[in-house]
Amino acid sequence: MNGKPTLRLITATLAIGTLSLALQTAHAQSTLPDAVKVPDGNKVMMEAVGVGEITYECRDKADAAGQTEWFFVGPKAVLNDRSGKAVGSYFGPPATWQAKDGSKVSGTQLAVAPANKGDLPYQLVKANPADGQGAMQGVSYIQRVATKGGVAPSSQCAASNKGEKQIVKYQADYIFWSAK
Repeated sequence: MNGKPTLRLITATLAIGTLSLALQTAHAQSTLPDAVKVPDGNKVMMEAVGVGEITYECRDKADAAGQTEWFFVGPKAVLNDRSGKAVGSYFGPPATWQAKDGSKVSGTQLAVAPANKGDLPYQLVKANPADGQGAMQGVSYIQRVATKGGVAPSSQCAASNKGEKQIVKYQADYIFWSAK
């Protein structure tokens, strides 16, 4: 046998897998709140699963004398592809997504929408032009969806523990979009 039927089967399987992922992403967009949907004229260029932690610090509330709250200090996560291979990192502030090739992108939050209780909200970010050549070149928007964990600690934040930091584990899907 010359291997052509096997090659056709592999090609068909890859095409179906790609179509399936595209349909899943399109379907997922239809189930998201309007506030965090990516505008028309963009296409998915990369998806990653962020697995990491968010640091919070007990601080005085802004404009509320004598009151304290858990303040978001910043994230630190590994970005993995769907097979679990590390493809980059996410850190901040400012919120920065960096690919293994060194290219990176930051952005401005446009909107958030509630997720499940105890999970970070969904988020839509307008990307700034990328630094460096590589995977992050051409990113127009970044969505954070499918969040698990990451919200501020439920433990007490009071004058007695001001300055205390707590680390909360989280996971989220990041979808990177580019203009068509």
